[in-house]
Amino acid sequence: MSGPRRGLIHHVELWVDDLVLAEQQWAPVLLALGCAPFQHWDAGRSWRLGESYLVVEQSPALRPGGHDRMRAGLNHLAVHGSRAAVSAALAAGWTLRVDAGESVHLVDRQGFELEVVCDD
Repeated sequence: MSGPRRGLIHHVELWVDDLVLAEQQWAPVLLALGCAPFQHWDAGRSWRLGESYLVVEQSPALRPGGHDRMRAGLNHLAVHGSRAAVSAALAAGWTLRVDAGESVHLVDRQGFELEVVCDD
C-alpha cells in the first residue's frame, strides 16, 4: 500500500467558546504562516495552505467547559513557520509559553497551544 498522495492532514477543526476572539487571535498568525482565508460562515472560519486547512468554529453543539490542553484531546498543534508568525501571534494577544530557539510554544486566550517550528 502506498502512502498518502496529498500529505497526512486534510484539515484540523478547533471548537472554540468565543469565535470572535479566536478569529482575532488566529487570523494574524495564519496569514503570517502563508494561509489564505478559505471559508466563512456564521459559526466558523477557516484558512487554507495548500491542500490543508484549519477551522475555528463556535458550534451550537459545543458542550460547556472550555478547552484544557492538559486533558485528553488535543495538547497542541505544531506547524512549520517563522519568527514573523511568532511576532504576529504575540501582537494578537497570544502568550509565550516556551521559546526553545527553533521551536516556540504560544497559548491563545482560550487555552489552545500552537507550536511554531521556525524554519528561518
